[in-house]
Amino acid sequence: MNRRLAIYLNDHLAGEVVGTELAKRALRENRGSSFGEFLAWLLGQILEDRATLERLMAGLGVPESRLKRALALTLERVGRLKLNGQLTGYSPLSRLVELEGLALGVTGKRALWVALQEIAGTEPRLREFDFDELRRRAEEQLAGLERLRIEAARLALAVESPV
Repeated sequence: MNRRLAIYLNDHLAGEVVGTELAKRALRENRGSSFGEFLAWLLGQILEDRATLERLMAGLGVPESRLKRALALTLERVGRLKLNGQLTGYSPLSRLVELEGLALGVTGKRALWVALQEIAGTEPRLREFDFDELRRRAEEQLAGLERLRIEAARLALAVESPV
């Protein structure tokens, strides 16, 4: 197994761990809204894509790095400490930053699928994966995130009118 490929896959798996936790938190805070509906769908997609990556890694004989997983979980939790314009709790700015973080993660996931498709011709164990479909799924996720991100930006950043 190519050592660099194993590192690359583990980096992306760590990113999936962060994305899963971020999507869960965003869903929890936005349940019962149009944001929540999309985030529930997105979380399901992220979990499916993560399972695909884990299956791909297992097929290639790439063990999961427990250290990278632990670091990813730690970094995700530290990321919750960001300032959001309120002393405590969730704010419209929290939603915007979370959607942007999710979009960055999905962009990385799309890049993963494209990179793996490029080497599938030389790695027979990758041929069972439909990288065109995985890329298309990521693009669909990004399109939905962009629609919600624009709405979240409007809600979080619009100039408040004086009362």
